[in-house]
Amino acid sequence: MSGKNPVKIMETVLRDGHQSLAATRMRTSDMIPVLEQLDEIGYFSIEAWGGATFDSCLRFLNEDPWERLRTLKKYIKKTPIQMLLRGQNVLGYNHYADDVVTEFVNRAVDNGIGVIRIFDALNDVRNLEVAMRAAKKAGAHVQGSFVYTISPYHDNASFLKVAKDLVELGADSICIKDMAGLLAPYAAYELIKTLKADIPVPLHLHTHYTSGMASMTYIKAIEAGVDILDCALSPFALGTSQPATEALVAALEGHERDTGIKKEKLFPIADHFRAVKKDLAETFKLNTAIDIDTKVLTFQIPGGMLSNLLNQMKEQGMADKYPELLEEMPKVRAELGYPPLVTPTSQITGSMAAFNVMLGRYKIVPREVKDLARGKYGRTPAPVDPEVLKLIVGDEPIITHRPADDIPPQMQALREELAAKGYPNASTEDVLSYALFPEVALKFFEANRK
Repeated sequence: MSGKNPVKIMETVLRDGHQSLAATRMRTSDMIPVLEQLDEIGYFSIEAWGGATFDSCLRFLNEDPWERLRTLKKYIKKTPIQMLLRGQNVLGYNHYADDVVTEFVNRAVDNGIGVIRIFDALNDVRNLEVAMRAAKKAGAHVQGSFVYTISPYHDNASFLKVAKDLVELGADSICIKDMAGLLAPYAAYELIKTLKADIPVPLHLHTHYTSGMASMTYIKAIEAGVDILDCALSPFALGTSQPATEALVAALEGHERDTGIKKEKLFPIADHFRAVKKDLAETFKLNTAIDIDTKVLTFQIPGGMLSNLLNQMKEQGMADKYPELLEEMPKVRAELGYPPLVTPTSQITGSMAAFNVMLGRYKIVPREVKDLARGKYGRTPAPVDPEVLKLIVGDEPIITHRPADDIPPQMQALREELAAKGYPNASTEDVLSYALFPEVALKFFEANRK
């Protein structure tokens, strides 16, 4: 029985679940056997594309991400397929021209995407305008997203302002994107109450189990009236992933917010993914048993990034400086204007902290750090520390306008480049793959398009 006001679930097993626990290595062939069963469950949507899956398909799995999407669409006919898009960054790490963003959204929808969750690492709404308008025009459900983080410059009023701006841009729903598992249960209750009072569209909450609070956060969010929650089937849940779908369904049975989903239908699908997880761990030599780490509440560094930074320090023979790095990270974040730590700002802040610890503070500054400080990624939540700004930017111009205004159209030039490299008849999809990951895409075409 579905309750009077059922909580809807977005299933992440085909995207964020394996991205979080299995380095995004799940193959399309691992998904196909249960796609029709997933389609019958009654989910709000199934997240299966975007995020790091696009890069991973090309780079590690020798798969065409566009072909994956078309295959998924063949089997998933009733439930919308959802994707994650980084606004003006699309699925890459730089800003792209407006024509690339628009074309990418159009092709994604034409190939089978029904819901697009769009976010910007800095919550700079100017970086979301083009993608949101394109998604709206293409007929997708547009989910405007803001990144949840904690700092002296982030509070419920500031999040409400971003949410209102997103509704103004035409968002069909609003997502709170808590990528590091920082949202505490009572904070979630207050934030959702604040948003519900003023936001006329459904509210969606995305979190990670990283700090160990996610299930408690979901229960308080449900009490506050959240409409949709992200969950992953149990083999790809917990750790640095989402709460388990079956557990949430069971917790709400008989409650007025009962999901209406039959947990018994989930069990055989979960069994399939249990075997998949074991196979991925063996094939790709992965550690899929990722523990929760409550230290994230202090450092705000997503789990996967902590292990990457530690490995980098080891390679440099500086593993003993790792505790210093953990102290340096929040300092650098404050000096750079409190960016939320999500791709690409987490990598930028992390590399700067590592350089500072290894070589002395701001002795060597990567280009991306300079670009972040001078506004090339958008507006930071707080002003960059004036002394640090002077030190790292020097005489380079500060950007106060929408960064993509400086990028001329790229699609035609990319087509010509690809033709010159031996692919004169490249599809628009191939041109877009090349736009986002040029070297990786060329290697893939070399193996698959000759």
